[in-house]
Amino acid sequence: MFATPAFAQAAAGGGAGGAFASFIPLILIFVIMYFLLIRPQQKKMKEHKAMVESLRRGDQIVTQGGLIGKVYKVKDESEIEVEIAENVRVRVVRHTIAQVLNKTEPAEKA
Repeated sequence: MFATPAFAQAAAGGGAGGAFASFIPLILIFVIMYFLLIRPQQKKMKEHKAMVESLRRGDQIVTQGGLIGKVYKVKDESEIEVEIAENVRVRVVRHTIAQVLNKTEPAEKA
């Protein structure tokens, strides 16, 4: 008639090894995300920054808005003056330059 309630005693705690094993998939997901998303984005940002910093007068560029023009004047660190048609010049923020089409070579010193 009497049944013993010993069924709950069979489940034992996982301990410290079980806690670490539960974090392994999270760590693995973070490592995969780093190599597939974060690292390539950082590399792309570094290349864009180098491209923007190396702009010179005469370079043909494309802005993110789709305007194509030549760098007429490098004003300061944050903006340049671009000639988009003959005698039509606009000021453009440097970081909105999407691509450099033709790069001018620096003049040789004689």
